[in-house]
Amino acid sequence: MKKENRAFKFVVIVLILFFIWILSAPYLASFLIVEKPLEKADAIFVLGGSATYIERNQEAAALYKQGLATKIFLTNDGSRGGWSIKEKRNPYFVELARWELIAQGVPENVIEILPGTVAGTGDESELLVKSVRERNLKSVLLVTSAYHTRRALWTFENTASKNKLSIEFGIESPPTGQQTPPPFYWWLTARGWQDVGAEYVKIIYYGFFY
Repeated sequence: MKKENRAFKFVVIVLILFFIWILSAPYLASFLIVEKPLEKADAIFVLGGSATYIERNQEAAALYKQGLATKIFLTNDGSRGGWSIKEKRNPYFVELARWELIAQGVPENVIEILPGTVAGTGDESELLVKSVRERNLKSVLLVTSAYHTRRALWTFENTASKNKLSIEFGIESPPTGQQTPPPFYWWLTARGWQDVGAEYVKIIYYGFFY
């Protein structure tokens, strides 16, 4: 009888915890998503992301065609995509990003790949701040995937502040459901754990070490 009671209590506790998780999981995902639109910017900066480069660059192209900026910056993280029959090689993801922008109607002369190789959001923020200072830009609209927006905006603003650079950052993201799962069921997919679960780990790391 005692074993049955313990088993029953265990099942009830598990069900309660599962119910709490179902209710809280969407909020964990939604918390990561921030927006800070700009009416106009000196440039659009598309953050690198091999798994989500299509949605990010489609969003950047749409913003460009709305007239928000006249320049789009890309960065090279040194990673390559799959084999291209047309190119007969494995193109870099930054090349794939550039081709996607062009396919979406962005003129080639608008797109600029910033020099050097980056390894993560921190490196990208350092490179952009350096480029902004050299070009005397006043505002930049960041474009990244939804679950990356909170950390990305904080990182770029923090890097600018540390370098005593006055610049206005905005941030936009494509809607979830393209290459990233929606907040309601992100936890049911491996991609969701990479986008949401891992993002919390990165936020903690950046908060302590960046």
